[in-house]
Amino acid sequence: MAQSVSDSTSKYRLENMTGRVRQLDEVVIVGYGRQRKGDVSGAVTTVRTDDMRQVADASFNRQLEGLAAGLQVSTTSGEPGGGVSLRIRGGSSIEGGNEPLYVIDGFPVYSTVVSASAVSGAPLNPLSMLASGDIASVTVLKDAAATAIYGSRAANGVIIITTKSGQSGKPKITYQASVGVQTLAKRIDLLDARQFASLRNEALYDANPALGTHQYLSADEIAALGGGTDWQREAFRSALTTDHHLSVSGGTRQTRYHVSGNYYLQEGILRHTDFSRLATRVNLQSQLNSRLATGINLSMAQTGGRLAPEGIITSLLLMPPTATVYDKVRGGYTLRNPFENIFANPIASLLEQTNTSRSFKLLGTAFAEYTFLPQLKLKVMLGVDYQSGHERRYIPSTIYEGKAAGGIASVGTSEHRSWLNENTLTYTATVARKHRLEALLGLTQQETKVEWVRTGASNFVSDKLSYNNLESGAVVTTPYSYATRKALISTFARLNYQFDHRYFLTASLRADGSSRFGAKNKWGWFPSVGVSWDVSRESFFGPISHIVSQFKLRTSYGLTGNQEIGNEQSLATLSAVAYQFGGIHVKGFAPDRVGNSRLGWESTSQFDLGLDIGLWNNRFSLSLDYYHKRTRDLLLNVEIPWTSGFQTSLQNYGTVVNRGFELALQSHNEWGKMRWDADFNFSLNRNKVVQLGGNAPRYISGLYYILQVGQPLGTFYGAATDGILQPGEEQGRGALTGNANPKAGDRLYRDVNGDGKFTVSADRTIIGSVQPDFICSLSNRLAYGSFDVSFMLTASVGNDVLNLNRQALEVFSGQQNAAASAAERWTISHPSLTMPRAKLDPAPVFSDRSVEDGSYLRLRTVTLGYTLPAGFARKLHIGGLRWYVSATNLLTLTGYSGYDPAVTTAANAVDQGTDQGVYPSSRTCSIGFSVQF
Repeated sequence: MAQSVSDSTSKYRLENMTGRVRQLDEVVIVGYGRQRKGDVSGAVTTVRTDDMRQVADASFNRQLEGLAAGLQVSTTSGEPGGGVSLRIRGGSSIEGGNEPLYVIDGFPVYSTVVSASAVSGAPLNPLSMLASGDIASVTVLKDAAATAIYGSRAANGVIIITTKSGQSGKPKITYQASVGVQTLAKRIDLLDARQFASLRNEALYDANPALGTHQYLSADEIAALGGGTDWQREAFRSALTTDHHLSVSGGTRQTRYHVSGNYYLQEGILRHTDFSRLATRVNLQSQLNSRLATGINLSMAQTGGRLAPEGIITSLLLMPPTATVYDKVRGGYTLRNPFENIFANPIASLLEQTNTSRSFKLLGTAFAEYTFLPQLKLKVMLGVDYQSGHERRYIPSTIYEGKAAGGIASVGTSEHRSWLNENTLTYTATVARKHRLEALLGLTQQETKVEWVRTGASNFVSDKLSYNNLESGAVVTTPYSYATRKALISTFARLNYQFDHRYFLTASLRADGSSRFGAKNKWGWFPSVGVSWDVSRESFFGPISHIVSQFKLRTSYGLTGNQEIGNEQSLATLSAVAYQFGGIHVKGFAPDRVGNSRLGWESTSQFDLGLDIGLWNNRFSLSLDYYHKRTRDLLLNVEIPWTSGFQTSLQNYGTVVNRGFELALQSHNEWGKMRWDADFNFSLNRNKVVQLGGNAPRYISGLYYILQVGQPLGTFYGAATDGILQPGEEQGRGALTGNANPKAGDRLYRDVNGDGKFTVSADRTIIGSVQPDFICSLSNRLAYGSFDVSFMLTASVGNDVLNLNRQALEVFSGQQNAAASAAERWTISHPSLTMPRAKLDPAPVFSDRSVEDGSYLRLRTVTLGYTLPAGFARKLHIGGLRWYVSATNLLTLTGYSGYDPAVTTAANAVDQGTDQGVYPSSRTCSIGFSVQF
């Protein structure tokens, strides 16, 4: 989390000079170009990169939390280098992707994971290859006027990242370093050994009362147990993180350069997990003559680490505290849960398994720009995105998962190759000083190929060689290989017009041809228009111009698309199969998907109405947006007649609407040596399914969600609890337990259909939604002289979380550990109204007990810094020096019982907000410095 010395006092004062109207002349990065901030008609947010670097994290997209209105960030894994899910103005797709498009130095990239699936656990974030210290600007494009220029890839919004480039002048050397300590942000309260033993006794007694009340352990044996094994304490640790970033920049009037290197290492708070990055970047621009300019942006990164095995969090939560890490009798590790064959010893799994993922990524662009006339420029850009991955896993025969198989090895390699060509022609003209016109024409094409292969073996003579000796395995795993490609060719045009800095017009049109869709639906057209009026420039505004420095009205409308589905989805395909003919194993091919020649992209129309206000020379500014997004032709797997030989077909059906408000407030104040900046972002989004198509009124997603007209995406569907059955109620209310032989202490469920009994299939109802009522953030930066302090608060209100960890921990079977709330379970002496009795073989029902309020208020970052005064810096012959201490995720106020309420294990919009065995988030305290020469 190295922070730049650019936070220095001198720069701060420069940015806070009188004449804040200068903010309107700042340049904003937009699609295929730049615009003066005051000329932008779309909904565009520029993120302060200094605020990003306050957050200690390997992935820059996780650092964006709270920094832009309308942007929601969820954690898919707290693992070092782990994944993150972003939503801009809500999710719209059911079967397709919902992540925004990322454009890095003009190259469109995706956060999609390329993996051979040879390892276990959550994959690494492919965007973690980019060091935040290399980022110069991040721009979030939200409405159609800003995003439609990216056509069929822009329905989920666009995030444009521009990396740092050199400036003319003497070489500047900047070194940034930080070191931090991470700890588990929150523990889950579980039963200790004595409490668990009592619970197991009760469950065994419930199953067979004739054997007595102490079938597992006697009272004396329970008293002698102590607390037992704290599996969370055994698994988690205090972990180090370190970040080093070195850059050199400078140049002449003709040539400018910026070269950087980064080394980042993050140990995981879960033992035997980590992530590292070794990256370098070269940005070079050269003005060869008065007409021709060239440049390259080249980055290379080696990333990777040791991953947590899949299901490890679930295992350590449910492992009985009476079990031990090591078997004192047999020696070695305790193999598994002694009462069930489900969970292996989580510490053995962590420490003995090899589970690594490594990747190399090269991302580069080169351009040449030729000026035919002062008003006419042609730019040609070529780019390449190459990534290779290596995955290795070995489960030794000495632990439970590998014992029966005699050791299990798997290896995999993957390759991602993408090339890009963009050609743009730009014409600018100013007529009679008041009319300014900019026209853009473009042609772009991009092709991507992905290949991977994996294989493995088991039943080894020895574990010594791990995965490096597959041929010695007696059993060879069936090898798998895969290759696919996609291509996109596009033409686009944009017109920007402004009159006298008062009236503004932006219109764009893009045509995309995609290989992903059916032969009859290859091309799509995506137009947009945006207009704005800066009322504060009008002469009648003069009497209040000293108070209201800006008053700008904006509106836009346009179409964008979403093509994020798998490749070849429109084609009828075959898959490899095997059959027995006369005892002979024969391999062949069989159809596995029906074709759809009319399959097309999802289309999103969006209307936006905005207002920008600046007060007192823009010391205080406000941006307010209302938007309405309608996504049609949703990609859905729809049931088709069985006579086709298939159950479903991917088709364009359904409509989803997102509408909402966004508010962004900024305040900049200075009194002598004291300076105070504040930012507040507020977002409210309402999501609703308005059409599903076909005859079916709704679709059930798995066991937990419903997709239904009139309801939002991510609606939980299950049983509603109604208390606990008490003695004497067995005959009257026993039917509401869903059990054939109800007993006092069983959980009661609501009879939704009114038939006098509870059945899972007939009495499910809506029990919550992942959609928040609103999200917001507050940032403050206060400085006095050379000292500065800053903090950020983030909040989400009204969203529910499906806590499948809690569902498992509230099974009081005595076979696995349980939540501490099990101490309040129903017994004869303690007839609880909320917790059921212990039961050896329960039949868990998905209910509202597993859906929790995920609202939270989080102290996201706190930073205290000191910048060496410029005079002292000159005496030391340095350009600047800054020290700081910082904390991330310092405090979270929430009623949620899991590790982190801002979590999801799912990628699509239907089953967001699921917490099941997610690697927990960490609390990080760091110290660092930045020095410039």
